[in-house]
Amino acid sequence: MTIALKRVYEAAEDSDGYRVLVDRLWPRGISKVKAKLDLWLKEIGPTTELRKWFGHDPAKFEEFAEKYRMELDANAETVGKLVAVCREQSRVTLLYGAKDPEHNQAVVLKEYLEERLS
Repeated sequence: MTIALKRVYEAAEDSDGYRVLVDRLWPRGISKVKAKLDLWLKEIGPTTELRKWFGHDPAKFEEFAEKYRMELDANAETVGKLVAVCREQSRVTLLYGAKDPEHNQAVVLKEYLEERLS
């Protein structure tokens, strides 16, 4: 079982496996057809308050990650859905809209899921 990360703006590939958008907001300028999603799990994204506070500021990333993990802990039903998908699929690609590939919620979510699946 592999969990990969990819920007939703990058072209979909067969090697992506099961594609899950993990943003609460639909990414600007991309059609539903082009996104080629298997699932949009918007409830798994950080709350609007947390997202706005973070503002994709790398200096806030560690604190953001802690706060987001607490939100995930409190969101057992939605996390459970994604864990089930990960167990059913050989490869899951978490899609995100952020420009920064190292400081975004998908990075935190991937680690969080891997801990639960190990």
